[in-house]
Parts: sequence; structure tokens; C-alpha cells
Amino acid sequence: MEMTAPFLITLGPLLYYWPRHTVQAFYREVAASAVDVVYLGETVCLRRHVMRPADWLDIAAELTAAGKQVVLSTPTLVESGAAIQLTHKLAAQDDWLVEAGDLGAIRARGGRPFVAGPHLNAYHGDTLRWLASLGACRFVAPLELNRHELAALLAEAPPDLPCEVMVWGRMPLAFSARCFTARHFNLSKDDCAFRCIEHPDGLAMRTQEDGEFLTLNGVQTQSGAALDLLDQAQALAQLGVAALRVSPQSQGTLPAIAALAAARAGQASPSVTPPAGIGRCNGYWWGESGNAWREC
Repeated sequence: MEMTAPFLITLGPLLYYWPRHTVQAFYREVAASAVDVVYLGETVCLRRHVMRPADWLDIAAELTAAGKQVVLSTPTLVESGAAIQLTHKLAAQDDWLVEAGDLGAIRARGGRPFVAGPHLNAYHGDTLRWLASLGACRFVAPLELNRHELAALLAEAPPDLPCEVMVWGRMPLAFSARCFTARHFNLSKDDCAFRCIEHPDGLAMRTQEDGEFLTLNGVQTQSGAALDLLDQAQALAQLGVAALRVSPQSQGTLPAIAALAAARAGQASPSVTPPAGIGRCNGYWWGESGNAWREC
């Protein structure tokens, strides 16, 4: 019988703008799931206001009571006074661990433990050792690494700095000061009418041949297809990855968590279907185009 390696199951921060009741109902389901670590907070656009910081803290308390570890995520693109203020407020508290979305959050953390987020560009051992010296207790690997590059990075990582890898959901690829969703509707960023709430999995962009290309999510650009490395869970764990991350989508998130729990228990991991109209991709893992899909 093949030996299985343990790993944590994590749920990344919600990247989309969902109605308040939808967010609250979603995290009630998460509380009853097999997930170990839940990241909370608005990381994309602070104009999204249906969930206030106090609301996220209420959810954090509920998840903690359910036995989950909660991590508060800071904004990724800090470009306003409000974002700076929120980053400092999150970094200053000690009730929950913090995921640093940018270097400013690390400085505001003042040497206390933090998770180094996926957009800090940690591509080699020197960077990881530097992050560890500043207080990093886990790092999220860059999304575009293939399996050989990830293995090389893990070989260079400090032995006491665990690695987390995203394995399911649309991949956040880039951020911009411009809101592409507003621009799509010929609206200004400051008068966007919050149109992104109409697109619970982002606004799909397709090629002229009607193929998947990218996804607009406010100031964030995502992959067109949803990453699916669920069938590689044990391969990642055997490689030395300590935590596997699911990124929330409107459908399939809880089944993805359940599939990881099955893989961790040495059981067959069922295939998980993304929301309707969204394909799957795993190209980066195999050293191919990120939007490619290879059957294993």
C-alpha cells in the first residue's frame, strides 16, 4: 500500500465581490468542512464594502470556534490611504496570524509571524531566507512554477519555513491601478457602480475563436480556466509541500476541499467540476502554457 504524506488544507481569501448573505452562508459551510486554515479579508479592492473589517472579524471568531486556524490577509495592491490604514491595522493585531500581501505589511508586522503571500515573488532561497528572518512562518509559492522549479525552490528553502501551494481555483495573475471590470462597462474606477458583484467568478474574456483567455476581477487579472491540481495532492506532499490551497469559486469549493481530504486519507480523490462555463488547467505544473490542460 502506497504511503501517504500529511498536508494542511487551506482556503485562500475570497477574491470576488459576493453579496453579504452569500459570503456569510459560504463561510458557515466552510466551518463544517475539512479545511484546516482559512484566509479572510478583502485583498483585491477596498471599494467593495458589503463586508466591513468588523464583519470579517466576526467570521474569524466563528471559524476559530469551529476549530479552524484563521489568517487575516492584507490588501495586495496598496495604493490609497485606506489601504495603508487597513494594512497597518491588520498587521498590528495579535489575535490572528496575518498573510502579507505586500512588503509594507511585513514592515508593519514588526518582526512578528506572518505568512508570505503568493505575490511577494519568492523565487529562490535567498528571498525565502530573507523573509524568514523578518518573521515569515510559511510562504505561498508563486503560481507559475512547474514541478521541477518547485522542487528546486523547496531544496533551497529554510527547513523551518513550510511551503503552501495553490491547487484549485482561478489563478490571480496580475494587479493594476486600473479597474478593468469598470473599464469594460465604460465606467470610471471611482464610479464603477460595483458591477463586479454581478460576476461571482469574475468576467470572462475569450479569444476571437471563443477560447478561454483571461478573467477580469476588478483590478485583478486571473486565468481564464480554473487551476486543478487536486490529483497531484500526494505528489506535492511527497515533494515536501506542507499546505495545499483552494481558492474560493461560486461552485465547487467545498467539493475541492473534500477531494483534498480524501487524498490526505489515502482515498481516491474525485474530480471536481468548476462553475459552469469555466474549464480546467494545469499547464504550469507540467511546464506548459498555464491555460493548458493535461489529462493524467
